[in-house]
Amino acid sequence: MKKILFRLLFLILLSFNISQAHINKDHEDLRHWEIASADPDRIFLTFYGDPATSRAVTWRTGGRSKKKAYAEIAVAQGGPGFINNITSIKADTETIDLNDSKRNEQGRVNYHSVIFEDLKPETLYAYRVGDGDEHWSEWIQFRTASKESKPFKFVYFGDAQNEVLSHWSRTIRMAYQTAPDASFALHAGDLINQAHVDQEWAGWFKAGGFLHAQWSGIPVAGNHEYSGKRHKDLVGLAMQWRPQFTLPIVSELPEKLHETVYTVEYQGMHIIILNSNEDLDEQTPYLEKELKKKGFNWKVVTYHHSIYAPRRGLRDEMHEEWRPLFDKYNVDLVLQGHDHAYMRGQVPVRSGSGHKKDSFQTMYVTSVSGPKQYKARDEEIEEYEEFGHQAIRLGEQTQFFQVISVDGNKITYDAYTSTGELYDSAIITKDFTSGEKTITQNIPDIAEKTFENTPGTENSHE
Repeated sequence: MKKILFRLLFLILLSFNISQAHINKDHEDLRHWEIASADPDRIFLTFYGDPATSRAVTWRTGGRSKKKAYAEIAVAQGGPGFINNITSIKADTETIDLNDSKRNEQGRVNYHSVIFEDLKPETLYAYRVGDGDEHWSEWIQFRTASKESKPFKFVYFGDAQNEVLSHWSRTIRMAYQTAPDASFALHAGDLINQAHVDQEWAGWFKAGGFLHAQWSGIPVAGNHEYSGKRHKDLVGLAMQWRPQFTLPIVSELPEKLHETVYTVEYQGMHIIILNSNEDLDEQTPYLEKELKKKGFNWKVVTYHHSIYAPRRGLRDEMHEEWRPLFDKYNVDLVLQGHDHAYMRGQVPVRSGSGHKKDSFQTMYVTSVSGPKQYKARDEEIEEYEEFGHQAIRLGEQTQFFQVISVDGNKITYDAYTSTGELYDSAIITKDFTSGEKTITQNIPDIAEKTFENTPGTENSHE
């Protein structure tokens, strides 16, 4: 009898060791924080519906973990007693196989999402996510928006893209030190470098840490969120994009544009998110429909590829499809990325066939938050003047983030370097009755950052 029990125990241990060896082999090139487990990770908060009364949260667990998942939420209090009044919501779960891309080795993972609804405006909430048992995240806090046009600020990042964990982490963390009360963060595309590579997404989530779960995020799809045939892998939008970001679906648009084109209406500001990677013409009617909407003090449009690129020349299709609508509907800010340099420019008001001298209509910004840097081309930038675009401030070889503050009829735009140094600043003042705007340039007395006066790395390209 003892021999039989011993043999059974031996076989169980052997089976366990083989199983563990197989698991370890699957993950032998992964670090512990890249591997999905029973504990929630990659928690990301997004807008979904009215920001005053709703939010969405998404998180991930391992493929062998429980499929059932929950989010709990309550009005936050100064003490721990808020947990006596929690609401529990069962999550929707989607399982994907990361090995559908040849560049991943982890296999199946679960993504869970919950939409918080019927929240109270201007209220601080605490929430957590988990399996409803012993695997929970920490409690995380966020504040709902006001139904009215009250002051707020947000942070805007250009491309993170390369060496995200080692280099972009300091940018987003300095942004938090500079604007800890920001209401949300806008990521203008190329969050990572290789669309489907899960280790890169792991670095992006680790770099942002709890900020992704606390700041509501507005992610924009860049070209590096797409993979083409030349990669000899899955073609199209990153397999992780839709599972990990719960974003509004615009049903009138083609399915391939879903959760990459949407809007956010926040305290008097209308933010329109577009996809500059494909089907611009199919987005144009939607853009105009949104720009026609009344009742907003400020209009902002964001997408990835800049129209007036600081390094490659005019992007004709966007200039022909979208720029006329920006002029027609008096868009205030256009926030872009892609070109790995910094340029803040502006266009004047059109009057008949020309432009009104010394007038201001729209601010265009191209920015970069990661270490990959390109040199701006003066000859290209000068040519934009024939279209009414004037470059005001340039920057090279520098990682930036921008803090945009809205207060009544003023927008204060501040661009900072990753060390927290104020590099560029302007104030837009608007007459809400006439729509007329003026701009005040508050550029600090700091020399322009260039390839010649700023140290670079192997990621720098002159």
